Amino acid sequence: MIDAGPQPGHHPGELGAQPAGEVGETHVPVLFQTVLDGLQVRPGGRYIDATVGGGGHSAGILAASSPDGLLLGLDRDPAALEMARARLSAYAGRVELVHSSFTRLVEVARAAHFVPVDGVLFDLGLSSLQLADPARGFAFMADGPLDMRFDPTQDEPTADELVNHLSPEELATVLRRYGEERQARRIVEAIVAARPLHTTRELADVIEQAVRRRGRIHPATRTFQALRISVNDEISALKLALPQAVEVLAPAGRLVVISFHSLEDRPVKRFMRRESRDCICPPELPICTCDHRATLRLVERKPVRPTADEVAANPRARSARLRVAERIGEAQAAGEGSG
Repeated sequence: MIDAGPQPGHHPGELGAQPAGEVGETHVPVLFQTVLDGLQVRPGGRYIDATVGGGGHSAGILAASSPDGLLLGLDRDPAALEMARARLSAYAGRVELVHSSFTRLVEVARAAHFVPVDGVLFDLGLSSLQLADPARGFAFMADGPLDMRFDPTQDEPTADELVNHLSPEELATVLRRYGEERQARRIVEAIVAARPLHTTRELADVIEQAVRRRGRIHPATRTFQALRISVNDEISALKLALPQAVEVLAPAGRLVVISFHSLEDRPVKRFMRRESRDCICPPELPICTCDHRATLRLVERKPVRPTADEVAANPRARSARLRVAERIGEAQAAGEGSG
């Protein structure tokens, strides 16, 4: 998936914006070849795309694993699944797509008799499909309802409900925690004074009037990111899913995660580092009491970033960072831990 707009440097809040000229563009998979290399896709392999989106990475995995590789794809968004089904129709018989959150990854994989697997991919963030549809409420450059649910079929609180019904203190907490918004108090005061707000344009205009624009980043960007993350409980879902990915991986299987801002990347980094160590006891303890054993080997110590050529071809890839880890078998873990 992709971020939602221009991201010079590391600005996690920029995920809410969508330049008007980009609405409707087709999905371009970010770090496409790097993903295939990270997963070590091979003929006959079995892979899970936990965020299938428009099917771009899935198509690459199926092509590289031909003639008999298999893929299980999950997505919370039924519209994305329909697009993926059309895009992957040439691989009928080798792919199964399931409408599900990746928080149910183990359950879905077992139900599909798809355990163990050789690789699991998470491509976090928003897809072009979601951004291009004003009715979804993710982008504010085209007016639409304040929805922001990844799965509109679920009876979950929308951004409209958060904006209009949270207390000022609760709303400010959301903006600070998930948008790292320094102007949270000023923005919330303006929102509360203008309630009710029901469209993306209404909300963006209120924020723009309350906070002066600096540079080319719209002042509503961080607020839109914060609301989207809160509506979909994205960080908690990611933390639930990562251990499940390790559980379904075969020894030497690969876990590949693409994130687009620090709020996503931080839990991925911490999880992979934790699972690459045996003892995770506090350093002040004289002996190990945790009995933890490493389950992963870090393939890359630092995240892989897109090349200048890829950013030039696909500006939305600018903020992407990819982390790769490999599943350790029990015997291998014991051997590495004994040193």
